[in-house]
Amino acid sequence: MGCFGFLKTMMFIFNGIIFLAGAAILGVGIWVKVDSGSVLSLLQNIQGAPGELGQVLNVGYLLIAVGAVLLILGFLGCCGAIKESRCMLLLFFIIILIVFIAEVAGAIVLLVFKPLSENLIKQLGSEVVKSMKNDYGKNKDVTGLWNTTMTTLKCCGFNNYTDFTNSDFVNNTKSYPVQCCYNVPCIESTAFNSTVPGCLPALKKLVDDNAVIIIAVALGIAVLEFAAMIVSMILYCRIGSKPN
Repeated sequence: MGCFGFLKTMMFIFNGIIFLAGAAILGVGIWVKVDSGSVLSLLQNIQGAPGELGQVLNVGYLLIAVGAVLLILGFLGCCGAIKESRCMLLLFFIIILIVFIAEVAGAIVLLVFKPLSENLIKQLGSEVVKSMKNDYGKNKDVTGLWNTTMTTLKCCGFNNYTDFTNSDFVNNTKSYPVQCCYNVPCIESTAFNSTVPGCLPALKKLVDDNAVIIIAVALGIAVLEFAAMIVSMILYCRIGSKPN
């Protein structure tokens, strides 16, 4: 009974943290979407903040989705452990198992079908470049998204600066985005000598440089998920074996 009580307590504490984190993330996501005017005003009041920072409002839906999933998981884990509900523990186990399988399947697909994924990225890249040529400088959302991406990754275009060549933005302004050149103004003659990498190569380099950290975090998350499944099943089976 001592071990059973310890597992219940740990299950409650662990999922209580998940529940509170999920509630906080969900609350922030709802606030961002419902009171977007106040959030935007707050961001604009930050000294030296780029105008594209307002694009953070688009993250609201992601925060709501992640927060809702964590909230449900935390609730099922906490209540399942304290109330000794086999149904809740089983639902908790099933959700964690689905997430775990999806992560493993995604990793396998990336490893086995890496050449295929690279071809798919290239195909998607052509559509991205087409959208960039037509919408950059005209569509506020597309422009803000690309400016934020290029500023953050210190890159230019999807492949390189030539993605903007003959685009509506370059044809109208006679210049390239400022992120494409180390020296401004970023006119055509300057851009031709640009050594700023494209965002796809920059992203690949970022992943390669931090591969060890990414793998360590992924393994840590997988271990926690596996441990949560084991504990939930131990509690599930122990509760089922109790005499009525």
